[in-house]
Amino acid sequence: MYDVVVGVGLDDEPRAVAQAEAVADLPTASEQVTAHLCHVFRDNPEGASVHQLGTVRRAREVLEDAGVTCVHYEASGDPVDELIAAAADVDADAICVSGRKRSPTGKAVFGSTTQALVLNADRPVLAVPGPDRE
Repeated sequence: MYDVVVGVGLDDEPRAVAQAEAVADLPTASEQVTAHLCHVFRDNPEGASVHQLGTVRRAREVLEDAGVTCVHYEASGDPVDELIAAAADVDADAICVSGRKRSPTGKAVFGSTTQALVLNADRPVLAVPGPDRE
């Protein structure tokens, strides 16, 4: 069995679908993979749950349609730290994320969750290209 933590953002359904499709396309995914759909809340004063997020629901639909087992995982705090912690918690074989296209200045000013995960994770990171936008 393979466990993959899928870091799902809040408002970008096309990226969540791209991630789900990438995980579903892994060899023997329907028989061997459990996708841990993880959202990290930075600020959650209303007490929202990962189950309520449209991006997570949509990713789950894609994965379940492909026969992949899904579970929900949520955390609060810094996305990089919490995704690494989630991967350790479930002893994941990989972390799946999808980056945004940013200018060099945007990367320097705002940082990059995907870049930080690639550099700091102690396990493989599957970086899925986001869908092209016009």
